[in-house]
Amino acid sequence: MREIITMACGVCKRRNYSNTRNKKKSTDRLELNKFCPFCRKHTAHKEVK
Repeated sequence: MREIITMACGVCKRRNYSNTRNKKKSTDRLELNKFCPFCRKHTAHKEVK
């Protein structure tokens, strides 16, 4: 039931990370603070399809 998702930077909108999540336990979109190598700083990364 785990699904592979991609994470996009909130500032530059580039897709930098891939992650997995359980579809049944977390139904809303995932948002984490991660390092963006293009912006060269920590920004909020949101789940995109």
